[in-house]
Amino acid sequence: MAVRVQPINCTLKVEGDSSTDAMIDVLRKAFKGIGAQVEPTLRMAALNIKPGVTSDEGEGDDWPAARERILAADVLVFGTPIWMGQPSSLAKRVMERMDAFLSETDGQGRMPSYGKVVLCAIVGNEDGAHASSALIFQALNDVGWTIPAIAACYWVGEAMGSTDFKDLKTVPEMVDKTARMAATNAAHLAGLLKTSPFPGAGG
Repeated sequence: MAVRVQPINCTLKVEGDSSTDAMIDVLRKAFKGIGAQVEPTLRMAALNIKPGVTSDEGEGDDWPAARERILAADVLVFGTPIWMGQPSSLAKRVMERMDAFLSETDGQGRMPSYGKVVLCAIVGNEDGAHASSALIFQALNDVGWTIPAIAACYWVGEAMGSTDFKDLKTVPEMVDKTARMAATNAAHLAGLLKTSPFPGAGG
């Protein structure tokens, strides 16, 4: 059975070209190259993701449907641009909504995200990729996601520069190489966890 991948894009743009989409597409190609099933990207800015820390914040909240798609996959590609040296505000809102996982455990104490793998796809025109991935990985590990080796694929341009990732004529060799390694590792780990899930602790 093919590993199922769900990308999300936390760009601040509701529509139109996004460098985060361009980075997600690099990973999409890498995943498809190893036979994974990659779902259409969820663009969070185009949805009404209400503030809160539950899985359903009531009428008009688009998070429950997005949550269902995210948890139906084996691998989450968490895409975000860097703003002010950090993940976008929408990325933080998604993580806040996943806080609900802490109280949604099964009989063995496992959260809905147990056995599911996460990668980061990060772009920006200043440094901040390491800080952003560290923030995301810590938060998502706290709510049950599993982090494989080489779990971040990123590109940052020159400080104060004006070139966006989506405007590059070719994908840099190291970005492409990292994407292929990240996809391979994530798919391998997700496959292992599908065959042999975390046992949980019970109690």
